[in-house]
Amino acid sequence: MYETDKGYVKITEERIDMQGNTQPQANMTAMPNAQGANMGAANTGNMNGAQPVMTQTAVKTTAAQQAAAASTPTVLPASIKIETLLEECIRRNASDLHIQVGVPPILRIDGALAPIPNTPVLSSEAVSKLIFSTLDSMQREVLSKDKEFDYSFSFGEIARFRVNAFNEKGNLAAAFRLIPTKMPTIDELGMPQVISSFADYPRGLVLVTGPTGSGKSTTLAAIINKINTEKAMHILTIEDPIEFTHKSKRSLVAQREVHYDTFSFSRALKSALREDPDVVLLGEMRDLETISSAITIAETGHLVFATLHTNSAAQSIDRMIDVFPAEQQPQIRSQLAGILMAVCSQRLIPAIGGGRVVAAEIMIANSAVRAIIREGKTHQLDTTIQTGANEGMQTMDRTLAKLVQQGTVTYDDARDYAVDMREFERLVKGI
Repeated sequence: MYETDKGYVKITEERIDMQGNTQPQANMTAMPNAQGANMGAANTGNMNGAQPVMTQTAVKTTAAQQAAAASTPTVLPASIKIETLLEECIRRNASDLHIQVGVPPILRIDGALAPIPNTPVLSSEAVSKLIFSTLDSMQREVLSKDKEFDYSFSFGEIARFRVNAFNEKGNLAAAFRLIPTKMPTIDELGMPQVISSFADYPRGLVLVTGPTGSGKSTTLAAIINKINTEKAMHILTIEDPIEFTHKSKRSLVAQREVHYDTFSFSRALKSALREDPDVVLLGEMRDLETISSAITIAETGHLVFATLHTNSAAQSIDRMIDVFPAEQQPQIRSQLAGILMAVCSQRLIPAIGGGRVVAAEIMIANSAVRAIIREGKTHQLDTTIQTGANEGMQTMDRTLAKLVQQGTVTYDDARDYAVDMREFERLVKGI
C-alpha cells in the first residue's frame, strides 16, 4: 500500500489499459490516515506551467480525429482509474492533466496540449467518477457548495499533484498540476543569480509575479529551501493549497493550508505575528485585507514573500496600491516604498529542442525605485530597471533578447512575450 492525501491505498492486481488490454494496476481504496489531507503541490522542477482551465475550443482536431471520437464509446471504461491517467502524465513528463466532458483526457507537454492517445471522449459520469476518486468527504462538500476547489493529491511516493476542480457548462472538470518530489534549487531553475540574494534579506517584502503557470511557486520554493538549508529561522507559509512541502532542516518550517489549518488567508495573517515567525510566505495576495496584512507584517521587521498575478514590476506596485481607497493610497505608497525589497516578474518560454526556459524581469528596490513608488510615478520604473544592471536588475525585453542571441529560444517565441517590441528588436540586433 502507499499513502495519498486521503489515506493509505491498497494495491489490486489488474486494470484495462488505454487499448482495453488487461494489465497490472494500482487500484485506489481509501483507508484511514491520521494525518489527513494536508499535502501540497507545485509546478514541475523544470518549471513547466499551464493555465488551469482549458475550454473545449482550445483543442484543435482534424476531421479524421473527430470521426474517430464520434465512434468511440462516450463512457470511459470503468476499470480505468484516475491513477492510470496520472501515470501517463508522469511517464510523458507532462506539466498538467485536464479532465473535461466532451473531450478525451488532455496533457500539456512543453506548453502544448495533446490528447492522451487511444483514450475515449469523457462523459459527465466518467469525469465525476474520476474527480471524486481523489476527494474525501469534506472536499466533496466544499466542491459541491463553492462550485470550485483547490486541493492537493499524493500519488504514492511517485508524485504529487495540485488540483483545481471546477464546474463548466453544468459539468465537473479538473486540472491536475504535476509537482516534483525533489526540491528545486535556484541554479537548477536557471534563474538569475541575484535571486539567491533574496534569501539573505533581513526583512521587507519580496514579490514574485507572473500569470498562472509561470513558475512563481517553484521560484519561491527554491528561495525558501535555501533559507531552510542555510539559516536557523522560523518559516511560516500560508497557502491554498500547500504546494511544495518543506521538511525542517536548519530552520523550523510550519505550513498552513487554507480550509484545513485556517479558514482564510486574512485570518491566518492576523495570527501570524503571534506565532513568532522570521519569514512568512503568502501563497497569493488576493484582496485588500490580505495585502494590508502582508504590508503590516513586513513593516514589523519580518521577511515576507508573496505572489501576484501581474506581468511586470510596475503593474505589481500599481495593483497593490489600487486595491486601497483613494484617500489611503498616498500612505500605502509611502509604506510600500519603505518595505519593498525586490520584484521578480517571470514567464516560461518554449525552448529550442523541447522544454521551457524561464525569462525574468528583476527590479531591486534601490533609492531611485523607492522615490518613484513614493511619488506615484511607476511609469518611470522601466527606465530605472534598464539603468540598474550593475545591481542585478534586468528588463524582460533584455532577458528575451539574450535568450535569442544564445540560441535558447526562437525569435518568434521571444517576440510573443516582449513588452516593448521596438526595444526588443533593438536589443536582439545588438544596437
